[in-house]
Amino acid sequence: MALVSVSLLSVTSVFGRPASVPQAASRTVALAARSEVPRNGTIRGRVELRKVPTPVERRPAVAELGSPGARDLPDLLRSVVYLESAPRGAFETNEGGHAIMDQRNETFVPHILAITTGTTVDFPNTDKFYHNVFSLSKTKRFDLGRYAAGGSRSVVFDRPGIVRVFCDIHTHMSAFILVFSHPFFALTDADGRYHIDNVPPGTYSVVAWHEGTATDPKSATIADADAELDFTIR
Repeated sequence: MALVSVSLLSVTSVFGRPASVPQAASRTVALAARSEVPRNGTIRGRVELRKVPTPVERRPAVAELGSPGARDLPDLLRSVVYLESAPRGAFETNEGGHAIMDQRNETFVPHILAITTGTTVDFPNTDKFYHNVFSLSKTKRFDLGRYAAGGSRSVVFDRPGIVRVFCDIHTHMSAFILVFSHPFFALTDADGRYHIDNVPPGTYSVVAWHEGTATDPKSATIADADAELDFTIR
């Protein structure tokens, strides 16, 4: 492209108006355009949930005794959509970051967290009583012990996989942390829509996951345009 730029400049008039481009230069520009590297694209679509989860009833506080049972409304409708495998070199410049899974109203917030390997997750306690966060998952086994309101403890997730998180004090509390070895994943929004951006050209197997259920892989190709892919989880 640098050679083409010089050729075009050489035929520009002193008044700043381009003169007619020689036929050879025109052919060079056309060849360069055809040989451009395909751009990265986006895989987008929607995940439909045929069976909506029911929020778990939490233990009533003393002041609530005799009243209708309170129900937490964690974000149970969100799903995770991801590539089964990533393009080579996907992590050449990636560094682990930070994420937060709060403990609020006897609920983990967010209910589903999607992160990359090397990420440190903080577990602050914003309730007025003790919590004890733990996991027995093979991907990451930990027990943070009991800590009071205002406290926070952290875990580094260094292996890909699915981590189920619980509270040893409040048995109705649970959450999921999905750890990926690449950055090509996305959480759906409140309407079930998602988009995975900056995907290099190629053909990929894409999976949607919700509450422990994964769909069969679907194929998506990024070439000259973005890809549309919808899923249904029953």
